[in-house]
Amino acid sequence: MTTPAASVLPGVAAGPRRLNRSVGPVAAAPRFTLDGGDALEARLGEVCRQVLAGVRGLIPPDRLEAVLLGGGYGRGEGGVLTTPEGERPYNDLEFYVCVRGNRHLNERRHRLPLAVLGELLTPMAGVEIEFKLISLEELRRSPVSMFSYDLVMGHRWLLGHGGLLFGFTAHRLAAAIPAAEATRLLLNRGSGLLFARERLERAAFTPDDADFVQRNLAKAELALGDAVLAAHGQYHWSCGERHQRLLGLEPDGAPSWKEEVRARHATAVAFKLHPWRSPAARADLQAAHAPLAALAEKVWLWQEQRRLGLRFATIQDYIASRADKCPETSRPRNVLVNLKLGTWFRADPGCHPRDGVLRDLSRLLWDPAPPAPAGPPFSQRVAAYRARWQRVN
Repeated sequence: MTTPAASVLPGVAAGPRRLNRSVGPVAAAPRFTLDGGDALEARLGEVCRQVLAGVRGLIPPDRLEAVLLGGGYGRGEGGVLTTPEGERPYNDLEFYVCVRGNRHLNERRHRLPLAVLGELLTPMAGVEIEFKLISLEELRRSPVSMFSYDLVMGHRWLLGHGGLLFGFTAHRLAAAIPAAEATRLLLNRGSGLLFARERLERAAFTPDDADFVQRNLAKAELALGDAVLAAHGQYHWSCGERHQRLLGLEPDGAPSWKEEVRARHATAVAFKLHPWRSPAARADLQAAHAPLAALAEKVWLWQEQRRLGLRFATIQDYIASRADKCPETSRPRNVLVNLKLGTWFRADPGCHPRDGVLRDLSRLLWDPAPPAPAGPPFSQRVAAYRARWQRVN
């Protein structure tokens, strides 16, 4: 991926804000971005006010616990897109609506109205608005994950206060993030690489396709370094601090790819903070995709060997291995999950359905063996994979 010459890494090299290296949660972020202008900050503030007013109009006050903005803008590290009309947000806005009671019932009651609210406010925001329903008690009792750590450590209150996160100590510890979360991150960003490749192979290739591919290349570059950090218990909520930690980390096994991962991570941090809409041609993006996918395969095998304690000399070894790829899950619960998702007919219904998705991604993205001549075209195979991935993600 090519970075414009003017790109810098605020918070990494000579950024305008000193990074918080403490393990405590971030206070209500004073800004949505590191260095966006007043107009952009005001625009995002108005979006938040409209979101809160809309949520309050949909959910009774005795049920509504809190509303938080997560993601990069909630952590004060949102992307600043420079356009001829001025600065604009680039990334989706992720709002977490905390509602008391059973999550499944709350989903049935409030998911559709919140989705409609998001569609109504998206034009004003200029980026997609996403709502996620949670309850603070369920989040507190849930296993530690990269998601829970990021949200607890970096957020902006629209409604509520920091005292509501009392008792979330485990979710504030990066070292408590399990190794499976690094694999899950690589799975999601590897899926992005797969979807980007499918777009690159379409008959028609539009500017929106180019932007989609560029964005997913950058996400994958960031994820490779982040996964290495998470595997060593060194993940951090701030992308700038993560890069500093990556520069000082020596990954287990002294892999030959560590310097490339560091360099690409720097490029991805720059893109995350100051994104741009790609003007690149299909051929240029294809040339960028191939070596990044090859690097991702190396990091994937390194992570899975480390996590599972097994040896995979090639991606074909990983695909062929019948070892449980999700040993952290409960087999009795996996049977119920497979029944719920309609995947109970698999060879071993005691394995989590993500086990098969891990193999499927490896086969579609990295396995050089050609598919059966009479099989479905690549686009259909990717579409089927996307449906499976979304169900277990």
